[in-house]
Amino acid sequence: MTVNPDYLVLLFTTTSGASGDHLGTDEKEIVQLVWQVVDLATKKTGQVNELLVKPDHVELSEECQEVSGLTEDALTTADSLEEAIEQLNQKLCAEVDAGAGNSFCLCADGQLHVRQVLHPEASSKNILLPECFFSFFDLRKEFKKKFLSEGELKDLDLQVMAEYLNVVVDSSLHAFTAYKVQQMADIVLALISDSVCHKFSLPEKVNDKFETGTCKMERVDDNTVIRARGLPWQSSDQDIARFFRGLNIAKGGAALCLNAQGRRNGEALVRFESEEHRDLALQRHKHHMGTRYIEVYKATGEDFLKIAGGTSNEVVNFLSRENQVIIRMRGLPFTATAEQVLQFFSPACPVTDGTEGILFVRFPDGRPTGDAFVLFSCEEHAQNALKKHKDILGKRYIELFKSTAAEVQQVLNRYSSAPLIPVAPSPILSVLPQPTFVPQTAAVTGVRDCVRLRGLPYDASIQDILVFLGEYTADIKPHGVHMVLNQQGRPSGDAFIQMRSADRAFLAAQRCHKRSMKERYVEVFACSAQEMNIVLMGGTLNRSGLSPPPCKLRRLSPPSYTFPHGTAVLPAGAVLPTGAVLPVEQAALYPSQFLLSPRPLAPTTAFYPASNQLYMNYTTYYPSPPGSPPNISYFPTGHNPSAGSVISAPHTALIRMQGHAPSHAYNPGVKEILSMVHGYQPGNTDALVTLPSMLSAKHPIGDQSVGGGAYLDLQLL
Repeated sequence: MTVNPDYLVLLFTTTSGASGDHLGTDEKEIVQLVWQVVDLATKKTGQVNELLVKPDHVELSEECQEVSGLTEDALTTADSLEEAIEQLNQKLCAEVDAGAGNSFCLCADGQLHVRQVLHPEASSKNILLPECFFSFFDLRKEFKKKFLSEGELKDLDLQVMAEYLNVVVDSSLHAFTAYKVQQMADIVLALISDSVCHKFSLPEKVNDKFETGTCKMERVDDNTVIRARGLPWQSSDQDIARFFRGLNIAKGGAALCLNAQGRRNGEALVRFESEEHRDLALQRHKHHMGTRYIEVYKATGEDFLKIAGGTSNEVVNFLSRENQVIIRMRGLPFTATAEQVLQFFSPACPVTDGTEGILFVRFPDGRPTGDAFVLFSCEEHAQNALKKHKDILGKRYIELFKSTAAEVQQVLNRYSSAPLIPVAPSPILSVLPQPTFVPQTAAVTGVRDCVRLRGLPYDASIQDILVFLGEYTADIKPHGVHMVLNQQGRPSGDAFIQMRSADRAFLAAQRCHKRSMKERYVEVFACSAQEMNIVLMGGTLNRSGLSPPPCKLRRLSPPSYTFPHGTAVLPAGAVLPTGAVLPVEQAALYPSQFLLSPRPLAPTTAFYPASNQLYMNYTTYYPSPPGSPPNISYFPTGHNPSAGSVISAPHTALIRMQGHAPSHAYNPGVKEILSMVHGYQPGNTDALVTLPSMLSAKHPIGDQSVGGGAYLDLQLL
């Protein structure tokens, strides 16, 4: 970069689309290059030169034809952009006699011609620009340096500067583009005149490559960050830098965002060196990366630090090696070692610094996650490494992706700092009623006296779980085994066990973790009753935290119903206070031990708006059979319901479903009925179902074989 050039080259570009302040916003191609050389020593100007450029798509807008006077026929015989740039560079070197040691620097009217037109198009067409295009003077900024009080920089243009300096150019003697270049030349001569005596020094720099690195936990200016959305999933930070070519991205300023599963979600946060470059980046909204258009929005410094910030010394040491290409490995065997990784890549793609160039990602307890990051010294080695995508290491195929420093920090932060089962945010708990079969004190204090089983065989039964837990079965609370069903009513592979104490839950998790059940290993974790309740309510629980229940199913109780305050357990045949109505569905289907007592919702603390309905998942209302079943029944034999009894509620019907074989206990036919009504299956081949009216009860009875060809005996009670 020339600090004090001998010559200025005044450059003006024309595209086939918009011009003026909207130049480059529509991704249209360059069709004309116009320039003029100014000798800063002798204060003389050369002649105005022009080169026509043939675009890939010869289609000129009306604005372009009006401003430039060009026609589509005139461009059909022109040279390509690459050839035109080469000719421009050769003519400039000859005119200023660069061989004699003379230097020159470009000068443009604002930022758009160089940063938003030349560099983006050259990058998209894989054109290598000469060195002279990576530094330039912004004529508006040079004018502002000398005349600080003359308006805002954004309000300046050639006409304003010419009027202030009393520069007059006869527009009738020139075409529009030549007139603009001549106007720039006269303004430059006025600035370097003896009366003003301005000196052109320290031109702006256009970064020729993106510098990777770590982002320190320091304050980031909100006005320098954008969010890019819609990126291809395989894109890297270098692809992002290429999309924003011409704008200066801060070191380590491209951070790819990951979803809850640690995979890229098509978004990235980008930090630029200045607010000016951020504003230019926003003008590239819906520009294309390949065949995809990219959305660009404003973001905050806090957003960027959440993604790119890192405090781990391990990450800093790993990324301290400059100019390295990072490859992410996913799907590694849990027993994989650094030596096996080196052997996997050798000999065509050696890893930088051997085992020191490999970073395994681990959980807080030291267990491997199956992910690792590997450093390579050059792009060639990295490309050779990517050719091993889905090759076998041990007995598993390995996925390989180009990665970034920000992604390394993000993945390490996600796994190392976040608890394995984080606590749900309090607003969720204020709207979701606690099932009364869980001690309320445990839910409030968060004591980890429960055990979560993950990865159960789908055909696992309560008895299988009791055998799996072995000696810890004696520590299970009565009715403390809860199978989690998915939204289709099928086993999800998860279960929760309530233990008598947190110590026994911890020991069970330690001793039973990854034991086998029917040729599958089962993961066992200690958790709190609070976390168990959220999952049973239909929420999700993973390493990224707790999520509220999905808003898909209709609420089980109409909004007009009210619930009495009092004990959570309703004895069989209980009489309710006058005016209170309990939905017959719940009381008729569950033993009293399992009946829930929903709480009134407080609109001031509700997570959802008070006017909205509350949606639940089926899992809350389908408790599993107890671990040590007592002698229970639905209602006492011969009981005569009295006024206010749940059985005496009008306009309801009760159906008994009797299967003809034990294998029909959870057949698809029952599930289809349960998708319309609410029921409870006590563990044998019978089930009781309630429907809101006699008419709706007669419909399933008319079709005895509701699903899967399984015959069901339906009796109206």
